[in-house]
Amino acid sequence: MDSSYTDNNQKTTMKRNNIIVIVLSAILVFVVVLLLIQKSEYRVIVSELRAEKDSIQVELNQIASDYDLLRTENDTINEQLMLAQSKVKDLLLEVEQTKKISLQKITEYQNSVNTLRGIMRDFVVQIDSLNRRNEQLMAENVEVKEQVRRVESENIQLSQERERLQQNLQRAAMLEAREMHAEGLNDRDKETKFARRTEKIRIYFVLGKNVSARRGAKNIYVRIMRPDQLLLSKSTDDRFPFEDTRIPYSAMREVNYEGLDLPVAIFWDNANESELITGVYTVNIFADGNMIGEVKFELR
Repeated sequence: MDSSYTDNNQKTTMKRNNIIVIVLSAILVFVVVLLLIQKSEYRVIVSELRAEKDSIQVELNQIASDYDLLRTENDTINEQLMLAQSKVKDLLLEVEQTKKISLQKITEYQNSVNTLRGIMRDFVVQIDSLNRRNEQLMAENVEVKEQVRRVESENIQLSQERERLQQNLQRAAMLEAREMHAEGLNDRDKETKFARRTEKIRIYFVLGKNVSARRGAKNIYVRIMRPDQLLLSKSTDDRFPFEDTRIPYSAMREVNYEGLDLPVAIFWDNANESELITGVYTVNIFADGNMIGEVKFELR
């Protein structure tokens, strides 16, 4: 009887142990399956977070590129643009360097991206408005410049017309020498054709009638050029104004001109100071800063 009872107890104990082992095995299997499921879900979440991080980086790079395209002449907006670009680059660097990704971080980054995108849209609106205003001002400026150009062109035409009128008046008022004659005179004031006998040179001409010319005292200058192009001159100080300079003359005479024909004779006295040579001499006559006549004569 005792042996039978013992066997029954052993069988009962083994049965209970087997049940416990089965239950524990089932629990272990369940836990392992649960851990595998959680690990798989974690990998999916991590993958999604990484994908979201990559998406945020791409968007930040695009925003940075869009900022580079924004251009304006407004210094204040340019400073604000530089500040906003700096914030984009700082955030992009932070995202790139983040190793531990969490949903909270991703949410913070997304909020920052939305804020930066909104700021950029505001810049686009401001710059577009400024550009339209600048285009309007440029169009107005072009119109003003065109008006200025037309006025300048008209002024140039008026100036040219005044200059032509002034030149015409100057030409109309310019004296003219006619009936010009030049000859050598000997020591008895008689005409001579011989250079060695010439003591004086006489230049005769008539200042023509001109009602437009200025009346009153006038200095008449003559330049006598020898055949070898040497100017007959008494002194290097004998000069008169001509074409913005002062040139030497051979002889000068002051006359009183009243707008009518005026006969004039001017003498150049050799007085043995210059050696006269044979050949053709050229005499130029000047008055009021203009050359008014030319005559030639020959000495043998």
